[in-house]
Amino acid sequence: MEESIHMRRVGSLIVFAALFAALFTRSSTPQTQTKSHTEERKIVSRVAPFYPEMAKRMNLSGVVKLEVLVSPSGKVKSAKAVGGSPVLIQAATDAVEKWRFEAATEETTEVVQIAFQAPH
Repeated sequence: MEESIHMRRVGSLIVFAALFAALFTRSSTPQTQTKSHTEERKIVSRVAPFYPEMAKRMNLSGVVKLEVLVSPSGKVKSAKAVGGSPVLIQAATDAVEKWRFEAATEETTEVVQIAFQAPH
């Protein structure tokens, strides 16, 4: 009986996550887009995000949009999710925090989109 209640809770959580993802994701966008509030800074090196296990089980695709604060040296100071599936946000954030942008005279804010495609 207790296992049945647990399975219903897990099922409800998965359904909620899928509905939330459907509301806040798109599946046909470029792999990575960068736009800034001032002038676009080029990405010098990227780390690809891993595809989370839960997203695999849910066959989840989508886009995570991050606002990235970049230091003058090009190092990512912080990344904050502004859209996307909660199942994919942490993987996108972890990857982008390892990216490196070209140097600039001042700190900038870049908007980055990471697309996740469910394996077929």
